[in-house]
Amino acid sequence: MSSSPVPVPVLRTVQVLGGASGGAHVRSLATGLAARGVRVTVCGPVETEGEYDFTGAGARFTPDAVSALRAACFEADVVHAHGVRAGMRAALALRGRRVPLVVSWHGGGPGSGRLSLLLERHVARAAAIVLGGSSAQVDLARLRGARDARLAAVAVPVPVPVPGAAGTSGSSGSSDAPDHGKVRAELGAVERPLLIAVGSLVPRRGYSVLLDAAREWRNLDPMPLLVIAGEGPMRAELARRIHAERLPVRLLGQRRDAARLLAAADVAVLPSRWEARSPLAQEALRMGVPLVATAVGGVPELVGAAGVLVPYGDAGALAAGVAGLLADPAWRGELAVAGRAQALTWPSEDDTVAQVLSVYDELTSRRR
Repeated sequence: MSSSPVPVPVLRTVQVLGGASGGAHVRSLATGLAARGVRVTVCGPVETEGEYDFTGAGARFTPDAVSALRAACFEADVVHAHGVRAGMRAALALRGRRVPLVVSWHGGGPGSGRLSLLLERHVARAAAIVLGGSSAQVDLARLRGARDARLAAVAVPVPVPVPGAAGTSGSSGSSDAPDHGKVRAELGAVERPLLIAVGSLVPRRGYSVLLDAAREWRNLDPMPLLVIAGEGPMRAELARRIHAERLPVRLLGQRRDAARLLAAADVAVLPSRWEARSPLAQEALRMGVPLVATAVGGVPELVGAAGVLVPYGDAGALAAGVAGLLADPAWRGELAVAGRAQALTWPSEDDTVAQVLSVYDELTSRRR
């Protein structure tokens, strides 16, 4: 008499978001996990569901109210928090329960305040496993007390290829793609170079140094236009400087079409004090848009020789890096080719999902 097969339990995981940051990664992760039969619940701010459509990815979405988060975690086999603040919320929700916590480390870096350091230490020690997007993040998590910290690159979803991305033609301010011309006309950069930075308007992004560099670009002919796509608490301060110093800079606010703007730019600029695995750097290199970035955190590891790297806080070096690229179409073309080649070395979304799933399997096997 044959025995009935033992049913394999469905893995249940909760993905915790502390804000909009990391939403694209969680959407990608939810899609891949759900396709592999994992039951996924995403807990985050209400607006993130409208922006990323987690339910459309096959996940269940619940607002990140304390009671809702605790209820979701009560049914979970593994809880995965994205960011230090999300990790703290998840650790509190799991208090008294033996459900393993995984934290994707997005915080830290030089200049963290005392409160941030205390938060990072608590989260690092509460996590069963910390996943860092760069070697620098892994080292930082271990420094903060993580029992098990591992490198786990976060793959940014591959953008739809855009013909004639900046850098392919070797010209400054021109493109064969009609949409690029339209974008540049909308921004006021028809006959002048277009520079772009993308990211929230917070101190660690280095936008004050970027405006210092923009002062030097006023001497270039034609004078480039710098656009910054992002919103945040520094907006009023930056706007005052732009107006008072008559800088060739526009603050665009939060943009849902940042990838479209990036594809039309001549140079992407990343002036941050700290970055792990910058989405802007990844998207720029994939699109063939030359990149000037600060050599901080995980940026050198991510970019390699496919971008121009400068010290953080050095406005002169930042300005010179951009000016040098604008004056040398051949160099921009070389970086466009090198960027696409570098992007091929990065893990794919499938690779990222497979690695995360193996971590979940390891933790649930320990429990069994």
